[in-house]
Amino acid sequence: MPHTIFLVEDDPRLCAELTALLERYGYLCRAAEEFEDVPGQVLGSGAHLVLLDLNLPRYDGYHICRELRRSSGIPIIVVTSRATELDELMSMNLGADDFLTKPYNTQILLARMARLLERSYPAGGSAGILSHRGLTLDLGRGAVLFAGGEAELTRNETRILQLLLKKPGYIVTRDELMTGLWQTDAFVDDNTLTVNVNRLRKKLDGLGAGDYLATRRGQGYQIV
Repeated sequence: MPHTIFLVEDDPRLCAELTALLERYGYLCRAAEEFEDVPGQVLGSGAHLVLLDLNLPRYDGYHICRELRRSSGIPIIVVTSRATELDELMSMNLGADDFLTKPYNTQILLARMARLLERSYPAGGSAGILSHRGLTLDLGRGAVLFAGGEAELTRNETRILQLLLKKPGYIVTRDELMTGLWQTDAFVDDNTLTVNVNRLRKKLDGLGAGDYLATRRGQGYQIV
């Protein structure tokens, strides 16, 4: 099933050109119809990835990125004419997964999209779904489900659970989790990982699935 890409772009010409490009490469496309409630449109669309401009009417891309990250782990690539390091830093700090400046090489955009989609929706995970013994992670919505209940996860909590569910029964080391979260452990505070794991465990506890996440002292964590 093809992935659906949600376009948040207020220039009709650019939106049409990008839609045509993505459809040629097999993607389905949805676009923001108005800019009052873009996060609501994204979450209701079933999209797998968002291409987000920063210069928008009503609310800018920073606001939209922040609001999406409060309720979803959906991958976000900022595509903008703003080219400063501050714009890139702010975008990444607010939860964007990648940043690309206009004008961009379309092949680079497609390659980055493919990499991010592959990382976020592993092969074998139907529509971004990972499951183990009744515990289900919906990557697109950033939510975990168990026994009829559901809990929303932050981006980091979603990524941690994704990494663990990809290797059920196996220990995933702290270094592996930190590398998976931030792509490098060079600037990561070890306590930050502990805080994120503890928050994830609390949410699993609330669903009655707290015992699924085991701590292996001196080694890492394990989904059992």
